[in-house]
Amino acid sequence: MSDNHEDKNVVVNFLAGLGLGALIGAATALLLAPKSGPETRQDIASAADDLRKKANKVAHDLSESSEELVKKSKELLETTKVKVQSAIDAGKQAMVRKKEEGAEEAESS
Repeated sequence: MSDNHEDKNVVVNFLAGLGLGALIGAATALLLAPKSGPETRQDIASAADDLRKKANKVAHDLSESSEELVKKSKELLETTKVKVQSAIDAGKQAMVRKKEEGAEEAESS
């Protein structure tokens, strides 16, 4: 479970870095290209809009991943609580049996 989530995070982070690098490269190319001021500003605005959309998608994907992780953590916690309570109950029953056995031995002596 953890390995799958870590692999997913690695892929998401890689894609986010790749997208960010591509946008920075595109913005640099736009700034260095021989275009007029209005054309360059329009290109920068377009690149910024693309960056905003990609950043929102990455944030949404990370949010979904974290929600999934929280859900799985809660399920694991609940399962663990049930197992611990079961072990406690078994321990109490064993203790009661031992006390009963001790009382029976004391009576028969």
